[in-house]
Amino acid sequence: MDLPSQIQARLDALGIRAGDVDEYFTRGSGAGGQKINKTSSTVCLRHRPTGVEVRCQRERSQAANREIAWAELCAKLESRRHVATQARVDARELHRRQTRQKHRGHKVAMIRAKKHRAGIKSARGRPGDE
Repeated sequence: MDLPSQIQARLDALGIRAGDVDEYFTRGSGAGGQKINKTSSTVCLRHRPTGVEVRCQRERSQAANREIAWAELCAKLESRRHVATQARVDARELHRRQTRQKHRGHKVAMIRAKKHRAGIKSARGRPGDE
């Protein structure tokens, strides 16, 4: 497959081989009359390992649609990778916040609140001590 150099560079950066992508052409749908019914200008791409699919019939030209579809596929795969990376970073940050040491002032405030609550409870008395 001869892909534009920009798209090939994006695929290389993602670590994706063009051979892992199924590319097929179908007839389009929608308005367009005889032209849309006769030509297979719609481009469908499917990345087998991830199952990501892209379909493009924006232009009348198959070559233009092919280029747009490859760009959209790269964008979708980049987005998936970014979301996965962000989820890992968020999980690591959440764990860091949950396990870090509390500030001294925060500890003092917690102990003060506990003593206050204990004083309220002790004033109630015990059941059966009437």
